[in-house]
Amino acid sequence: MLKYLIEKEFKQIVRNSFLLRQIVGVPLMMMLVMPWAANQEVKNVQLSLIDNDHSTVSERMVQKVVASGYFRLTDVSENDAQAMRSVEAGSADIILEIPADFEKTLVNGGVGSVSIRTNAVDGMKGGLGSSYLSSILSDYSADLRAEYPGMMTTVGENLPTFSVVPHYAFNPHLDYKVFMVPALMVMLLTMLAGFLPALNIVGEKEAGTIEQINVTPVKKFLFVLAKLIPYWVIGFVVMSLCMLLAALIYGIYPTGNLLTIYLFATIYILVVSGMALVISNYSDTMQQAMFVMFFFVMIFILMSGLFTPISSMPGWAQAITYLNPLRYFMQVMRLVYLKGSGFAELLPSFFALGSFAAFFGIWAVVSYRKSA
Repeated sequence: MLKYLIEKEFKQIVRNSFLLRQIVGVPLMMMLVMPWAANQEVKNVQLSLIDNDHSTVSERMVQKVVASGYFRLTDVSENDAQAMRSVEAGSADIILEIPADFEKTLVNGGVGSVSIRTNAVDGMKGGLGSSYLSSILSDYSADLRAEYPGMMTTVGENLPTFSVVPHYAFNPHLDYKVFMVPALMVMLLTMLAGFLPALNIVGEKEAGTIEQINVTPVKKFLFVLAKLIPYWVIGFVVMSLCMLLAALIYGIYPTGNLLTIYLFATIYILVVSGMALVISNYSDTMQQAMFVMFFFVMIFILMSGLFTPISSMPGWAQAITYLNPLRYFMQVMRLVYLKGSGFAELLPSFFALGSFAAFFGIWAVVSYRKSA
């Protein structure tokens, strides 16, 4: 009986040409576009310059800032009022002001200071831009001290006399795509393995074909299992396609065991598809099922650590994330891809996802209302 039910589901999927295009097209668009768009690196910050010194030292400073690739010199102002008008007009994000006699002060052994003022309407862009600029100026200050041992330079305060050599583990080049691509795979799997089953049963309700199933001796468990298996297979295909694209386009390979990823993907697909079938069982129209599923998926994505660390959230929000299955699979993908974590390290996530899979699977069977 199960064999024929699964065969029916696959035939329905194959007959739906739009669904087949979606299964292939969405992963392609997500993997080709999103890693470049979903990027929290701040670049092309618009810089307004007030150079009251017009010296060789100030010119080299500006060249070093622009050459970093993070800033674009979009405005050169004569005074503070003109620079502020550029900020208000949106043509400048940060004002760098170099005082008069800056080079002369340094040559005479004095302490030179520059002013950085940031437009903080976009707090993240303003904070990171100011931090980048301070770091670049600090490097320039160290270069000047190496060239002229008697010279003192500063940005607001005296620089330390020691140097820091950072080492970045697991992502040595600080490439944000390496961090985002595994998480985007999880988000894509959530959307496809969530929305498609959510529209399945309710679609049969609207078409009237569900009544033909209800009058057969098919057990509710077999019916729900037949609904889950096709989307479980689709999830595997989508996951494999995403991993292939990540390797071919971005050169991103899992550091850990590939089988670990597929094991957790197996459980996670059952979690999301089971929740989608529960929503479908309680919905009367496809529109209702779609909006309810969209509501939960949006909350899961925003509270999964996709864009912002869970540790940065308030305490009450961190507590809520323990009820979010997306959080656990997101952590697994990043740990396996970046750190090469083994199964033993991921046991808490394994038990959590297994519990979610059992919970939603049982709920999906119990909530399916079969008249016969």
